[in-house]
Amino acid sequence: MEADLSAAPAGDHRRLSLWWDGIETPLPRRPALSGNADVDVAIVGGGFTGLWTAYYLTQSSPDIRVVVVEREMVGFGASGRNGGWCSALFAASADRLDRMCGAGTGTRMYRAMVATVDEVERVGAAESINCGFARGGTVTLARTPVQWQRARDKMAAARSRGLDDSDLRLLGAAEASEMAQATNVLGGVFTPHCAALDPVRLVRGLAEVVEGRGVTIYEGTTATAIRPGALETDRGTVTATNVIRATEGYTAGLPGCERTVAPVYSLMIATEPLDASQWKEIGLTDRPTFNDFRHLIIYGQRTEDGRLAFGGRGAPYHYGSAIRPAFDRDSAVHDAIHRSLVELFPSLAGVAITHRWGGPIGIHRDWFPSVGLDRATGLGWASGYVGDGVATTNLAGRTLRDLILGRPSEERDLAWVGHRSRPWEPEPLRYLGINAGLHLGASADRSEERTGQLSWRSRLIARLTGG
Repeated sequence: MEADLSAAPAGDHRRLSLWWDGIETPLPRRPALSGNADVDVAIVGGGFTGLWTAYYLTQSSPDIRVVVVEREMVGFGASGRNGGWCSALFAASADRLDRMCGAGTGTRMYRAMVATVDEVERVGAAESINCGFARGGTVTLARTPVQWQRARDKMAAARSRGLDDSDLRLLGAAEASEMAQATNVLGGVFTPHCAALDPVRLVRGLAEVVEGRGVTIYEGTTATAIRPGALETDRGTVTATNVIRATEGYTAGLPGCERTVAPVYSLMIATEPLDASQWKEIGLTDRPTFNDFRHLIIYGQRTEDGRLAFGGRGAPYHYGSAIRPAFDRDSAVHDAIHRSLVELFPSLAGVAITHRWGGPIGIHRDWFPSVGLDRATGLGWASGYVGDGVATTNLAGRTLRDLILGRPSEERDLAWVGHRSRPWEPEPLRYLGINAGLHLGASADRSEERTGQLSWRSRLIARLTGG
C-alpha cells in the first residue's frame, strides 16, 4: 500500500518521507519552550545546520549554554526528506568560485567538502549513530551526445585544477553501464566522494548526542522574530549573545527574511524492496548514488533495505514563497519523476511505488550558499544549499562554531563565509522568474535529446544560475 504523505493526521511523522517511515510510532515529542530563557547561543531550526552547530559548539566548549528551537520536530524539514546523499557537491561551482573570489578558491572549497564527507562518517562512527552510511561514490551518467560533451568538459576542468582519478574519473559506456545499467548510456564520470545514508537516522542521532551534552531542544515552538540579543517565539523569549538562523527553505516565514531564501520544492518516490534478480538488471551493486547531466536535476540511490529512492526537480515555485503540506505531494510531478525512473530503468515499469514525498529546499538569488556571523549584532546564519545540504551543513556547523568562539581556522577562510546574496525580487517577479527558469531547464533537456545539439537555453540557464 502506498504511503499518503499529504493527508497525514497531525503528528503522524511516518508519512513525511520514506526515511521517516522507518521510525516507529508513537514518537514522543520534546516539550515546547515555556516562558523566557537566557543562554549563550540560541539556534532557530532543528535540522542538520542547527544540530551540527550545537554539536561542535558543545564539543569545543562543554560549558556553553545552547538552545535549539524547532517549530515542528527535529528533522521535519529537508533534513528528513532529502535524497540521502552525503556528497562533496557544493552548489557554486569551482570555476565560479575562482572567478568571483580568486584563483584556487574553488579547489580549496572542494577539498573542504571532500574532508566534510570524511568528517560525517567519523562522527557517525564515534557517536554510534547508525545511519546506514555506505560510501559508494556517485556515478553521473551521460545519455545524450550533449551530456557526453558535458562529462568531458567536467573532466577537463577538474584536471586543470589538479584533480586526478582519485577525485573524478571519466567512464566509457561499458564501465558506466556496469555501475548503473540505465538506457542509452554513452559514458559518465565517477567520484568516490559521496555516501548514501538514511538522513532521519542521522539527524535524530545528532539530536540525542547534543541533548546528552546539555543542549535543550524545544519542539512545537515557533520563532516569531530574530533580533540582536534575542530570539522571540510564540512561547517566550530566549535572550542570547548569539542567535543563529538555521531555517533553510523555511526562512521566508521569518519577519525581515521574506526575500532572503526562496523555497523551491524537490519531490521523491521510492519503490518497493527489489529482489536480487531485479537489482541484477539495474546494477548499483556497490550502492553508488546516481544522476545524469540533464538540466532538470534527477538523483537516486539504492537504499539499505533494497529500494530505489529517486527524486527530481520540476515542481513549481509557489507564489509568495508559500509552503504547505499539500505541495509535498504534487501528483503531476511525482508521475513525471516515475516516468523518468522507468525511462532510465525499464524493468521497473511494473514495480510498485510505495512512497511519494517532497519538501522545500533553500535557494539564494545568486545560487550561492552562505554562512556567517555579524559580530556587532551576534546574528549568524547558514543557508542556500540548493539541495546539497547533507554534508554542507556539517561544514556550516564547524564554521559557525569557529565564528562564535572566535577561533581561527581554515574553514573560516573559505569563500562562502560572510557572502551576502542580494534579495529575491518582490512578487510577482519572483514567481514568474523562478517558474520560467524551471520550464527553461525542462525545455533545454527536451531540445538536446531531440536534436543532439547544445541548446541556447543551456547558456541562458548558466547565466541565470551563475554557472
